[in-house]
Amino acid sequence: MLDRFSRILAVTAILGAALASTTATTASADAVTGPRTACGAVGPTLARCLSSYVPPTSAAAADVPDGWGATDLAAAYRLPAEAGPGDLVAISIAYDSPTLEQDLNTYRAQYGLPPCTSATGCFRKVNQRGEAAPLPGTEFGWNLESTLDVSMVSAACPSCRILVVEGDSPQFPDLAATEDTAVRLGAKIVSNSYGGRESAVSLAYAASYQHPGVTTVVSSGDAGYTAASYPAVLPNVVAVGGTVLAHDSSPRGFSETAWVSGGSGCSAYVAKPAWQKDTHCRNRTVADVSAVAEQLSLYFGPAGGWFTADGTSASAPFVAGLIARAGHAGTTSAATVYAAAAHFFDVTEGSNDRLSGGHKCGGDYLCVAAAGYDAPTGVGTPDGSAGF
Repeated sequence: MLDRFSRILAVTAILGAALASTTATTASADAVTGPRTACGAVGPTLARCLSSYVPPTSAAAADVPDGWGATDLAAAYRLPAEAGPGDLVAISIAYDSPTLEQDLNTYRAQYGLPPCTSATGCFRKVNQRGEAAPLPGTEFGWNLESTLDVSMVSAACPSCRILVVEGDSPQFPDLAATEDTAVRLGAKIVSNSYGGRESAVSLAYAASYQHPGVTTVVSSGDAGYTAASYPAVLPNVVAVGGTVLAHDSSPRGFSETAWVSGGSGCSAYVAKPAWQKDTHCRNRTVADVSAVAEQLSLYFGPAGGWFTADGTSASAPFVAGLIARAGHAGTTSAATVYAAAAHFFDVTEGSNDRLSGGHKCGGDYLCVAAAGYDAPTGVGTPDGSAGF
């Protein structure tokens, strides 16, 4: 009879083989019953953006922000009053979003954040070769994704400069090129809100996400507990899971639970890092840390205006912004996050098991929030910037 550890590994292997069909089914259901998945299912050589959205129900609704805005996030995570050093945060993304700068500054103006424009040097957008032109083609879902990314960086670090590097496509080599270009252009922290299957194909580009002296932040995935997502599964990247935020009567004024769709998993390829001590996954476990990933306020002109977005695509750039605000871009890593676990809010409720009753992982910490480390929320969510 298989022991508990062996059963977990066996289930993880089965989930990896089924990942593509699971993602496609989820995307189809979401389009009918709830949030619309921004980017659909992909094949073995492509990454998928990790966000979904609820479009405005009317023109009047599109004129009014809904969901958690920058002011709410500052209160929920007790962000410091100090603006920070104004470091450069890079966004690795596919395709060009023509309205990105305009939409970003609509968001910033709504929440009292200073403008961030190309004219002042705060905002810069280049192709994967680092050139201002020609920019790649456009694709609605990825355009929405890049808008969510820059808005969440802004919410976490209003003083940060933003560099957006746009890949020609979501193919792994193109996205790897955006990463290398961001570093070449001076970024010490790069945020990545996409993921694909962990495989020999994707892992061939691992070096692009592991530059010395650069902090790489990656969304953990939006398919719940399943096979670990690449590049979140790479050693020393900071893999960011998702939570659901709510007001409560505690001294903090907020509570959090694990987001049902937040990604977690056990690597089939990447060895266990020395700084990761959980016992039911022999290899690298995802995620490391987390932040709110549901009901984020977003302005995106091509979708009609204001609406709400979900995804670890929101939590990852938010964490990247906080690291930059703390002044530790380039020195923060997954290892330093685990060492500073006492400086995070511990999330102890909720699960990312899409099957009721915890049938995928047997109620284990790999899919259920618990005291201390758990895979859906990592060491917890930011309490200010001390953990970074």
